[in-house]
Amino acid sequence: MNDINSLLIEYAGRYETPDFLPADPSWFMHKVNGRQNQETMAFIASCLSYGSRRQFFPKIQYILDCSKGEVYEWVRSGNFDSDIPDDAQCYYRLYTRHTMNKFLHALQDMICKHGSIENFVRSNASDGYSAVEAICRFFASRGIEVIIPKDTRSACKRVCMFLRWMVRDDSPVDLGLWSDFIDKRTLIMPMDTHVVQQACRLGLLNGRQATMASARRLTARMAEVFPDDPLKGDFALFGYGVNND
Repeated sequence: MNDINSLLIEYAGRYETPDFLPADPSWFMHKVNGRQNQETMAFIASCLSYGSRRQFFPKIQYILDCSKGEVYEWVRSGNFDSDIPDDAQCYYRLYTRHTMNKFLHALQDMICKHGSIENFVRSNASDGYSAVEAICRFFASRGIEVIIPKDTRSACKRVCMFLRWMVRDDSPVDLGLWSDFIDKRTLIMPMDTHVVQQACRLGLLNGRQATMASARRLTARMAEVFPDDPLKGDFALFGYGVNND
């Protein structure tokens, strides 16, 4: 067990560096200026982050280009309607332009009613898990289940990743914008099939389903290694995968 813990600490230190950014979707939130632009860009980027990075990076870049870096105002003003119109053409994999347009209208509603994503989460959550619940509940009420899970039975990987970006401070990757009201010790590991596979190979998990229950079990295990910051384990599993796949 000590050997595994040491390995995780080594990989976390090796991979949580500025060099991690260019090949990761978190790179996009570092390409815009201002708190509201960063959190809005981060949220959209996280929602598009599945499948092949070679394929979804251009889809995020398109939004960065259309908004000219002012992605908060692009959403708030509804300018996205001309760039991603409400029609049946494919935007990315399962997301049609209709799906993306509807998602952006829901995000616009959140921003216009609360002022920012941060203000919405502040008003509806006090820790990592309740933040996931609040975000899922908001978008489910607007029929956005294709992009945001309708509840927390699934692992909610992309929402958990977005929260990691927003909450974890003292990181060259994560922004830590919300560290004053969400404790990073309450965040939940972003879990997908690949993370499950790596965790099982290391003996950190037994089951092979990416559920919220298994994500919370893995988080608890990572808290044994990184008690003040369990999601350092996300970088550790990434590094383990890179070196062993």
